[in-house]
Amino acid sequence: MLEGRYRIDAPIARGGMSMVFRGTDTRLDRPVAIKVMDPKFAGDPQFLTRFEFEARAVAKLKHPSLVAVYDQGIDGEYPFLIMELVEGGTLRELLRERGPMPPHAVRAVAEPVLRAIGTAHDAGLVHRDIKPENVLISDAGEVKIADFGLVRAVAAANTTSASVILGTAAYLSPEQVTTGTADARSDVYSFGILIFELLTGRVPFTGDNSLSVAYQRVENDVPPPSQFIGGVPPEFDALVAKATSRDPQQRYTDAHEMAAHLQSIAMELSLPPYRVPAPRDSAEHLSESYRTGDAHHPGERPATPNPVAAHPVPSPDHQPQHTRVVTAPRPRPDEYSRALSPAAAHNPFVANEGTSRRTGVVWAAIVTALTLLVGIGGWWLGVGRYTAVPPIAGMDSERAVAVLQEAGFETVLRNKASDTIPVGGVVGTDPSAGSRVTKSSTIAVLISNGKPRVPDIKPGDQISATNQAIRDAGLQPIDSGEAASTAPKGSLAKVEPAPGTVLPMGAQVKVYRSKGSQPVNVPDVRGKTAEEAARALTSAGLTVRETRVQYDKSVEGDKAIGTDPAVGTTLQSGDSVTLIVSSAVKVPNVMGQSVGSARSKLQQLGLQVEVKSLTDSDSSLVIGQVPGFNSNVEAGSVVTLTALP
Repeated sequence: MLEGRYRIDAPIARGGMSMVFRGTDTRLDRPVAIKVMDPKFAGDPQFLTRFEFEARAVAKLKHPSLVAVYDQGIDGEYPFLIMELVEGGTLRELLRERGPMPPHAVRAVAEPVLRAIGTAHDAGLVHRDIKPENVLISDAGEVKIADFGLVRAVAAANTTSASVILGTAAYLSPEQVTTGTADARSDVYSFGILIFELLTGRVPFTGDNSLSVAYQRVENDVPPPSQFIGGVPPEFDALVAKATSRDPQQRYTDAHEMAAHLQSIAMELSLPPYRVPAPRDSAEHLSESYRTGDAHHPGERPATPNPVAAHPVPSPDHQPQHTRVVTAPRPRPDEYSRALSPAAAHNPFVANEGTSRRTGVVWAAIVTALTLLVGIGGWWLGVGRYTAVPPIAGMDSERAVAVLQEAGFETVLRNKASDTIPVGGVVGTDPSAGSRVTKSSTIAVLISNGKPRVPDIKPGDQISATNQAIRDAGLQPIDSGEAASTAPKGSLAKVEPAPGTVLPMGAQVKVYRSKGSQPVNVPDVRGKTAEEAARALTSAGLTVRETRVQYDKSVEGDKAIGTDPAVGTTLQSGDSVTLIVSSAVKVPNVMGQSVGSARSKLQQLGLQVEVKSLTDSDSSLVIGQVPGFNSNVEAGSVVTLTALP
C-alpha cells in the first residue's frame, strides 16, 4: 500500500528510472496505474519539487488522448504518480505483434496523439520523451500519450549524472543531443521519428550505443520512409522530412500544425477511417491475472516494502533503458530422466524382447494418434476456426452483404459518417478488412450516412455518452471545461459547434461540462440587432424563450427594445427570458419623387398614403411628407404627401 490508499496489485513494465504497476485506489475503489520512481530520488529536494510541479501542470490538461494524472506523492523512499489505467497495451507491443503500419493506420494512431500533445504545447508543456512505449492503445481503440514532464523532473535531480542522455536516444532531436534544450519543435522531431518507425518498422538511425545513435541525427537527415518499404505515399515522406528537419525553424511550430497537415494529407489521399486495435499479448493484459505474491489488507504495509527491489534500476551513470514489460514467472521445465534405470534390465516384470517390441509399436501408434489429435485441435483452436474479413469498401450494400455471407459471416448494417463515400455507399467493416475473426461471427457493414455532423445531443446528457456519440459520428470530442447551465453539475452543458453542424472527418467538437446554475444579471441589449441581442443573452448563460415584437418610436425596427424580465434582474444561469424587438417602420425619404412611385414604396412598407394635390395624378411631384423621413412609426400608420401640380 502507498500512503495507506493505493494498493499495488501487479507489475506492468519497468524502465531505467521507474516501474509501473496495476493498482487500486481503495478509497474510490477504482483501478489505477501507479508509476513508482527509483528510491534514489526520494532524498533529492530538487527532483521532488519538479516532480510535484510537473504532476500539477499535467493534471490540469484536459484531452481524451492524454493519460489523466490523478495524484502524486511520496511514501517513505518511493516517489509515486497515480494515473488513469489504460486497459490495453503500448504502441511498441502493437508494432511487435503486427509490424509496419499502412498510411491509414499511421494516421489513426498519430492524429489524436498529436492533438493531445498540441494541447500540452498550448499550455507551455513539452513531453521530451515521445516513443512507442509512451503511446497507449485501449481495448476500445482509444490512443493516448503518457509520461508528460517526467524527463524534466529527472533532469532537475541532483542525483542525475551530467553525462546521462535524458530521453530515449532513438527519438531525440538534434538540439536535445547538443544543448539539452527542448521546446514544442523538439516533440515534433521525435514524433516524425515515431511516424517513420510506424511506416517502416524500424528507426532511421542505429548504432553500438545510445551516444552514437543520438549524435547521428546531428550530422544526418532522416531518410524518406519510402526508401525502406514500398507503398509509402510521397506526402508521408514530405511530412516526415519537415517534422525531422535538423533546423528547428524549418519544422512545424507545434503538434497542432503537424496534426493539421496530417489531416489534410488524409483527406487528399482519401484515407479510410481505422480503429486502432490494442495489442493482444500486452503486459497490461497479463497483469490482470497476475498478482503480487504478498497480499496485504488496506492500510497495512509489508515487512520490507520494496516494490522495485525485484527489478534493480541502473545507476545514474548508465544510460536509461527502454521500458521493458514484466511477465509472470514461468517455471523452467525439468530435464527428462533417462528412459531406463540401470536396474531395469534385471527387473523380473519386464516382458520378453518380442513382447517389448510389439508393446513399443502399440505405444508408438498411440502416441502418434494423440499427437495428430493434439495437432489438429491446436490448429483448429489457433488457426482453423479463424478467417480473414474480406474487403468490401466501395461496393453497394447488397453486394457487400453477399460477399460476407459467402465467407461464412453473419452481417448487420450500421451507419458511419464519411466525407469521401457517398450516402448509401459501403465505408468498410467492423472489424476492419483483413482482421482474423472466428467463423460465423457477426460483421458490421458500415454504410455511409454522409459527411460527419454533430450528433443530436442535449444538455444534461452524460459526458461519456456524449463523447462516444461524437466519436461515432467521425468527429473528435474536446473537453473544453465548464459552463454555466441548468443541467445537473458534471453533465453536458453544451457543445460547439451546435448539433446538426456538418464538419470534416476528424474535426473537433468542444464539449462543455455543466457547473450548475449561477446568479446572472440580465444584460442591456437595447439597440442591438435581434441576432446580437440573442447572442449576448446566451453568452450571459440565459436562454431566449421567445421573441416578442412591440412598437417603440425611439428604436428602429428589428432592433431590441429590451427583455422581460428587465435589464439588471438577477436570474439563475439557464433561466429563460423574452426578447422584445421593435416593430417600428422607418419612413423613407420620398421627396422629389412622383406620387405613384412614393405611394408604391410606402405601401410596400405597410404604411397607408394620403395625397394632398390640386390634381389627382400619379405623375404629380411630391414636395412634402408627414411624418418626415427617418421617423419611426407604427405599421399601418398614415403618411400624408403634398404634391404639385
